[in-house]
Amino acid sequence: MNIKKICVLGGTGFVGRHLVSRLANQGYRLKVLSRHPQRHRSIELSPNTELVGADVHDATALLERFSGCDAAINLVGILNEQGNQRFKAAHSDLAKKVVEACRAAGVKRLLHMSALRADTQGPSQYLATKGEAEQTVMQAQDLAVTCFKPSIIFGPDDNFYNQFAAMLSLFPALPLACPDAKFAPVYVGDVAQAFAVALENDDTVGKRYELCGPRVYTFREVIEDTARMLDLKRRVIGLPDWLARLQAKVMGLLPVKVFTTDNYLSLQADSVCSSNGLEALGISAHSVDSIMRMHLADKTQRRRYDALRKRAGRG
Repeated sequence: MNIKKICVLGGTGFVGRHLVSRLANQGYRLKVLSRHPQRHRSIELSPNTELVGADVHDATALLERFSGCDAAINLVGILNEQGNQRFKAAHSDLAKKVVEACRAAGVKRLLHMSALRADTQGPSQYLATKGEAEQTVMQAQDLAVTCFKPSIIFGPDDNFYNQFAAMLSLFPALPLACPDAKFAPVYVGDVAQAFAVALENDDTVGKRYELCGPRVYTFREVIEDTARMLDLKRRVIGLPDWLARLQAKVMGLLPVKVFTTDNYLSLQADSVCSSNGLEALGISAHSVDSIMRMHLADKTQRRRYDALRKRAGRG
C-alpha cells in the first residue's frame, strides 16, 4: 500500500490525539474531522495536520471530506447516551456511512476501532451496536479493513484512572458495582502504535486484533491499585448485584452520566483478550504501573503541597 493522506474520524478524542500525533510525526498528511474545530485547535500543532469542520454523520459531508484520501480511520465511539448522542447513530449507523463514503470516494484502506466483547448479541447496547459496526466494516470485502478491539484504554490523560483517582482523593470509602468484573487495561500509546503498524501492512487486512495490557485486573483491584499509586488508604466496598443494579439506575438519572444501567450490563462481559494482538503486531505492552505510577504520584505530591500551604495559611 502507498498511503499518503488519511482522514480521521474521532481524531480529537483521547485515543485520536495520540494517534494523530504519531501518524503526523511519521510523515502522513492528516485530515481530522470535527463538528467543533474551534475547540480543538491544538490538533493543528502536529505537522501535516488539517483540522476540518464536518458533521461525520452527514453522508454528503463525509464523502466530500474523504475525497483525495488514501485511507480512513474511524475512532468514533460513546460510552453513554447523552443529549442527542445515541449508540446506534454513533456506532452502527456511522460505520455504514463510513463504508459507503470510502466506496464512493475511492478510499481503499479502512482502520476501525471496535471494543473487546463487541457482539451483535452483546449484553449492553454499547457492546451490541459496537458489534453491529464491526460486522458492517468486516463484511466490506471490497475494502482493505482492519479492526481493533481494545480492553479499557489508559494513559495520563484518560477519563478512567483519573476519574477514580479524583473520587479516591475525596472519599475514604468507595462503593463499587461489579467488583469482580475483569479488565486488561491497555496503554493508549500501544493502541496508537497498533494502528500505525497495521496501516500499510497487507497482512493485517481482514483481521481483528484484540488489544490488552500485560496484566488482568478485577475492577476491585483496579481501584485498590489506583489508591496504592496515590499513597492513599481507602476501603473499596463491593456491592451485591441487586444494589449495583440500583446504583446504575439511580446514577443513570443524573445529568452527567458516570455509571448507567448500560455500563452495568457491559461489565457482565469480562474485557480480557483471548489472544493479544499487540504481540502479533510486534508491540511490547506497557503496564499500568509503568505509565500511571509517576502521573498519580505527581497528584499525590500536589495534594500534600496544597495541604501544607493550607496549614501555613497560604492556601
